[in-house]
Amino acid sequence: MDSTPHADAQLLRTKVLVVDDERAIAQMVGTYLTRAGYEVSVAHTGPAAVATARAEGPEVLVLDLGLPGLDGIEVCRQVRTFSDCYILMLTARGDEMDRVIGLSVGADDYITKPFSARELVARVQAVLRRPRGPAAGRGRSGAGVDEDPPRVFGDLTVQPGARQALLGDQVVPLTRTEFDILDVMSRRPSFAFSRRTLVDQVWDPAWVGDEHIVDVHIAHLRRKLGDDPAEPRFIETVRGVGYRMGSG
Repeated sequence: MDSTPHADAQLLRTKVLVVDDERAIAQMVGTYLTRAGYEVSVAHTGPAAVATARAEGPEVLVLDLGLPGLDGIEVCRQVRTFSDCYILMLTARGDEMDRVIGLSVGADDYITKPFSARELVARVQAVLRRPRGPAAGRGRSGAGVDEDPPRVFGDLTVQPGARQALLGDQVVPLTRTEFDILDVMSRRPSFAFSRRTLVDQVWDPAWVGDEHIVDVHIAHLRRKLGDDPAEPRFIETVRGVGYRMGSG
């Protein structure tokens, strides 16, 4: 087995829930994450995953899709009703439809089996480097919340400090990844972002996977914003490049 990074004291209280019905895989993943400094819980069925996530409030959920009781898609859907934890799906190579459905119901990222323990630990570390919660509303330059004012696009208001978006006076229920994409794009509204640029800024420059993961999250974001791709107000498609913010 490959080695993992030394535990970082900053990670010691970070909770990760590992869900896989293959006990050997769950144990291996849990062992490596524990060695990397995380507090790890393990579940082997869909209902147990939902119950444990509700009871323990993990910050990251490592979720296999093929589970007894409830499949990973339904677990993801139910967890999203009470938690905005990062969800990293484990999928069999080639199960593209499952990945698309999983991302559409709120998963943040995926990793395909077989995978190395080092790769999975690195992916968990990558999602945890992303901004978290209201206190995370600081620009990359280190400016405080009060120095990063709301950004207005018609009746859409992006509030970086609160990490929320409003349509009129209604809060839009975005996942962390959806808000991160909106946050990055709204900082530079005239800039056309390629998928790779969004991956680098929202996921991690070291992220390896299908860059079309961006398209799935953009589609989900547009649906929640009521944005028609044919006549977009908030997120425009730039043919041959990627996406940019619209004026609203």
